Amino acid sequence: MRTPCINVCSIDQAIGLCVGCGRTLQEIGDWITLSDDERNRLMLILPTRLPAQQTFAGGSRQGNLNAEQTA
Repeated sequence: MRTPCINVCSIDQAIGLCVGCGRTLQEIGDWITLSDDERNRLMLILPTRLPAQQTFAGGSRQGNLNAEQTA
């Protein structure tokens, strides 16, 4: 299953989004029950939620997105 998670799981309390993937707590909790179409729609909007240049020690927010596309 594709996931935007890059294992940088921390909710920014000011904006209510995970600083790693850009999802809300509700979206993270619902992820496993969403349909493929719902997950794909969410994956399309996630890059607009956090600054594009934001990176972390473990890599960029593209994380598992790129891994899934090449697998």
